[in-house]
Amino acid sequence: MSHYFETPTDRSSRHLVHARIWDRDYEFHSAPGVFSAHQLDIGTRVLFRSATPPDDGATRLLDLGCGFGPIAIALASECENAQVDAVDVNDLALQLTTENARALGVDDRVRARRPDELLSEEPRYDEIWSNPPIRIGKQALHQLLLTWLPRLSPGGSAFLVVGKNLGADSLQVWLATQGWNAERIASAKGFRVFRVQRISHGG
Repeated sequence: MSHYFETPTDRSSRHLVHARIWDRDYEFHSAPGVFSAHQLDIGTRVLFRSATPPDDGATRLLDLGCGFGPIAIALASECENAQVDAVDVNDLALQLTTENARALGVDDRVRARRPDELLSEEPRYDEIWSNPPIRIGKQALHQLLLTWLPRLSPGGSAFLVVGKNLGADSLQVWLATQGWNAERIASAKGFRVFRVQRISHGG
């Protein structure tokens, strides 16, 4: 779990991660100390294959737990009119996301910030995308989701990928008890992908 809290390292430890996301090729800089530092992890790959980029009407998006920035940067590349916030508690992850966004030409629309900095703005998001940090523990994960899901705009959606063996099905049930509908839109390679929306009580 230490990779969630690492601090920036010197550049000698940097390496490249190649990924193809939504028919685009990317080259990211990464480093030891961030989640899945040496490759785009399986869960995130399943998320990209299972969900399509937001439509042109989406103007503010969130990558929750950004790591070295693949989700945030892919969203910004696909959604030219959207501002993308990338949030992480790992300062190294924020540094890498910022550097990768600059190198890939989307730094004007990708902001990497710590949670308290963004929450102070009381933001609203059209969509939230996340491979959430399950290993921080159930209580911390629940608190994380209860902090950020209410930041969705009316009618907004969150796309989450969670390992089946890490409690995806029980998380789906728990979300329902909290007033959220978690629709499973895909299941592959041991992962579930959920589209999460607020349960509507209207007639």
